[in-house]
Amino acid sequence: MLEELGFDVIETCDAAEALTKLESVEGISLLYTDIRMPGLIDGCDLAKACAERWPDSRIIVCSGCHPCERARLPSSAHFIAKPCAEKQVRTVLRALRLH
Repeated sequence: MLEELGFDVIETCDAAEALTKLESVEGISLLYTDIRMPGLIDGCDLAKACAERWPDSRIIVCSGCHPCERARLPSSAHFIAKPCAEKQVRTVLRALRLH
């Protein structure tokens, strides 16, 4: 969906790889993640690490998780409940001034 909206997407298999990409690739404008993912770091911890290291980062978390997990997200993260429609994503992207 993000590619169709004009973004160059870098996919990773887990949060650890996502952090490595965030550290090594210049110009990443958005972290779009799920909460549940393989590995030792979940999407909440990934979002927190991203917000702490890059305070101006834009973060969208799309998940079908239990609502209490949403409370673990940093205040700068935008949450979209699954199933997420393109309209919802577009609305958040506009709020983040990315689209």
